[in-house]
Amino acid sequence: MNQLPLIAITTGEPAGIGPELCAALDPSLFDARLVLIGDRTLLHARARLAGGKSQLVDYAPDQPPAPGTLEVLHLPLARPCQAGELDTRNAGHVIALLDRAIAGCQSGEFAAMVTAPLHKGVIIEGGHAGFTGHTEYLAEQTDTPQVVMMLAGRCDAVSPGFSLRVALATTHLPLREVADAITPISLTQTLRILDADLRHKFGIARPRILVAGLNPHAGEGGHLGREELDIIIPVLDALRAEGLQLIGPLPADTLFNPPVLAQGDAVLAMYHDQGLPVLKHATFGQGINLTLGLPLIRTSVDHGTALDLAGSGRADGGSLQAAIALAVSLARTAQGTNTA
Repeated sequence: MNQLPLIAITTGEPAGIGPELCAALDPSLFDARLVLIGDRTLLHARARLAGGKSQLVDYAPDQPPAPGTLEVLHLPLARPCQAGELDTRNAGHVIALLDRAIAGCQSGEFAAMVTAPLHKGVIIEGGHAGFTGHTEYLAEQTDTPQVVMMLAGRCDAVSPGFSLRVALATTHLPLREVADAITPISLTQTLRILDADLRHKFGIARPRILVAGLNPHAGEGGHLGREELDIIIPVLDALRAEGLQLIGPLPADTLFNPPVLAQGDAVLAMYHDQGLPVLKHATFGQGINLTLGLPLIRTSVDHGTALDLAGSGRADGGSLQAAIALAVSLARTAQGTNTA
């Protein structure tokens, strides 16, 4: 057990499905030690509701637990919580979960962190006005100037076991602001981060990246917008000269066909709703959210807090299980014990 990577799992919004999905995990499915960061009492209560069969024990860094147990790093709630009932007074608790996981990853205590869903509105209303999401918060707390959001999941429509990976050039922006946010500098850095993490975190020696155009038909030679001609194509040409394998810009309406996807290891979409609806349609329930460019490994679920399901025991834990499995694989790649 001492050789197994420690994976920190933040339990997320206490009123949502995160705590029960975490408490219902079967640790025997993973070649790792799983450490749930959350409120001990809440996790025990949700484990009973979700029918969790694993024993929850207090986390002791130097004392590996017995097989089949889930470790809990206790961080108390500010206020008792009922499933499905949001309370802004617990916003600080959710932030504290993230801070503890980040600190543990930075110190080497944890090999990776996995995040259950949080509720942005509650965090903002609870006194964290600048909070825009996990991705941006992790970048801020690790002093990372730019990160890349990527979602991934199995897509058998391309080929059995094919891993569909979709990264974003812009994330949570109003649509009218997207074009202005795609600059030569930001696009260049995004592609360099994506290429580097595909190499170093996923172990892909020569990543092939399919790049979507911004405009319909990838601008159609400038008749439907000039972003491709003025920004995207020059950036791709410059990076190809550095050795990056970039295909595009491709029209987004045909890029996601299986024969095209089979030619690449990842897709770079220009904005959130260009790439993610397709990925979630193909992989929902098993999808994974990753933050690339960080000095740590972070994966997450591809769904929200599902307040209407909280406490029912009916929430699907497939995405969380997939996120943990990928975090373990990436951690082992980082340790040099896995080249896949």
